[in-house]
Amino acid sequence: MTASSAAAAFENALVLPPGCSVPDDAEGLLAQRVHPEPAHPYRTPFQRDRARVIHGRAFRRLAGKTQVFTHRYSDHFRSRLTHTMEVAQIARAIANALKLNEDMTEALALVHDIGHPPFGHAGERALDEAMRGFGLRFDHNLHALRIVEYFEVRYAAFRGLNLTLGVREGIVKHSRNYAAAEHPELSAYFLDQQPPLEAQLIDLADEIAYLTADMDDGMEAGMLHPGGLRAHVRIFDHSLRAAEREYPAAAEKLLCNEALKKMLNTLVGDLIRETARRVKAGGVTTLAEVRRSPQRLVAFSPEVEELRHEAKQYLYATLYSSEELQRDQQEAATVVRNLFACWVNDPSLLPPAYQSQVASHGVARVVADYIAGMTDNYILLQYAGWLKQPGA
Repeated sequence: MTASSAAAAFENALVLPPGCSVPDDAEGLLAQRVHPEPAHPYRTPFQRDRARVIHGRAFRRLAGKTQVFTHRYSDHFRSRLTHTMEVAQIARAIANALKLNEDMTEALALVHDIGHPPFGHAGERALDEAMRGFGLRFDHNLHALRIVEYFEVRYAAFRGLNLTLGVREGIVKHSRNYAAAEHPELSAYFLDQQPPLEAQLIDLADEIAYLTADMDDGMEAGMLHPGGLRAHVRIFDHSLRAAEREYPAAAEKLLCNEALKKMLNTLVGDLIRETARRVKAGGVTTLAEVRRSPQRLVAFSPEVEELRHEAKQYLYATLYSSEELQRDQQEAATVVRNLFACWVNDPSLLPPAYQSQVASHGVARVVADYIAGMTDNYILLQYAGWLKQPGA
């Protein structure tokens, strides 16, 4: 079989019924906006959403937010922004293969992390812990929704980005389900139904992106080693063996690069095939049937899911729990906790725009909003200033 015929056979096996995808119809339910706008002469509703996200201030700030490694290690490692771009590339490739709505998928991939505070997951955990003291929680998905609905101020006609219902639903539901009883404020987002396939695939595209990227950055930082990876992560070992057969004279670093590429392709290819299989096995032919499915349809096969889980567990056991990163996470938590307490105790220290929101939103939520919007460097500058204050 030639390469072209193999590609054609692969593609034909994955063609989903066209009714499974979200249509680009500007009059469709998921294309609707809170503030009605006339149709654009040459862009679909989801193309416009993608552009609004890219041009937003919150998206730009991702360049200054930690993914895993802070800039103290190197400026070559992924930031939250470059990670987001990698997720968008992977997600769009999956959507293209499955003939889903690529523009909606890309918009969701680009917006999926804008609710993250500084210092990556360590910052989010610290902020959530601080909020629990007030009977509240910090959730980066729900904060992302607040950003696109309220905090982005770019348009004269409305506050927020006025994104489509489909993208706002995907922001909320791409990685988890929310119970209607616990979140009545999310009633507009079909909490009793599955999200569209375009939203479902974002979470696993995110998994693929960070598994391979964190291995790459971890080896570059000297915290992970090819020998350890191949001994404990079967999908990496299989990929590296294939690279060694193909390039027997290549340097180890280049072989690892090839292995990570093959690993990524294995995960993506399996996700595409298994999703198509599940859709067809369930007799799903429409978006309404996607929504009524008892479980999410975008998934890895059981065999590859086991390999993915093994790889993720190894990263948690070695990289994410390493002494170096644990020290960074502890420092991040200290910065977030102290500044949160400082501003909650004296809201007059907040910028005027945030002080004006305290009466309506409560001081804890306003302080969390303020911190969540900061880049790593900006919050460290704020912390350095706080340390100089008497009694700090």
